[in-house]
Amino acid sequence: MNRQRWGLFFTLFCLGATLVALRWAIDLDADFLEARLDSLGAWAPLLYVAIYVVATLLLLPSTALNLLGGAVFGFQLGLLWTTVGAVVAAAIAFALARTVGRRWAAERLPRGLQDLDAAIEQNALAYMFAIRLLPLFPYGLVNLAAGLTAMRFRDYWLGTLLGTVPGVAPFVWLGSSGRQAAQTGEVLPVVLALAAIGTLVLGAVWYRSRS
Repeated sequence: MNRQRWGLFFTLFCLGATLVALRWAIDLDADFLEARLDSLGAWAPLLYVAIYVVATLLLLPSTALNLLGGAVFGFQLGLLWTTVGAVVAAAIAFALARTVGRRWAAERLPRGLQDLDAAIEQNALAYMFAIRLLPLFPYGLVNLAAGLTAMRFRDYWLGTLLGTVPGVAPFVWLGSSGRQAAQTGEVLPVVLALAAIGTLVLGAVWYRSRS
C-alpha cells in the first residue's frame, strides 16, 4: 500500500472515530454520567488525562478524545483537561523521539531534507503553532516527527501550548454542545462549533502560508 493510500486510510479512520465519538457524546445519559463522575471524584479528570496521554502516545486519533472531553466535563473543564493531556503527551513523545531517534534521523536524512530540517529549526515556533491548529495533522505523529527534527524543546513546547488551546477548543465545544443538543434539542451551538472548526482550518492554512 503506497503512502497516498495509507494517508487516505488513516484519514477515514480518524473521521470514523470522530463520528463514533460524537454519536456517543450525543447519546450520553446525563444522570448516569453525573453519577459516575461523582463516584470518581478527583480521579475523573486524572483518569481522562492519563487515557489521553496513553492514547496519544499510541497514535490513536485525538479528535475523538477532544469530543469526549467536552461531552464529559463541559466546555471549560473539558478544554482545561484536554489541554493538559495533550501538552503532557506532547512533551513525553518529543523527549522519547529526541532521545531515541534524533541522531539516527540526522545521519540518514538526504541533503534536501537536511535543508528543510534547518529551516524548521529557524522558524520552529511558527511551524508548531500552525500545525497544532490543523486537525488534519495527527497529534501523536506530529509529536514524534518534531522530536526527530532539530527544533529546540522550548520552541516546540511553546508552539504546542499556544496552538493546542485554540486547536482543540472547537472540538471540545462540539462535544459539549452535542450532548446539550441531545438534552434540549438546541442545535445552534452545534452549528456554531462546526463553523468554528471550519474557520480554524482556514485560518491555520492562511497563517501557515504567511509564516
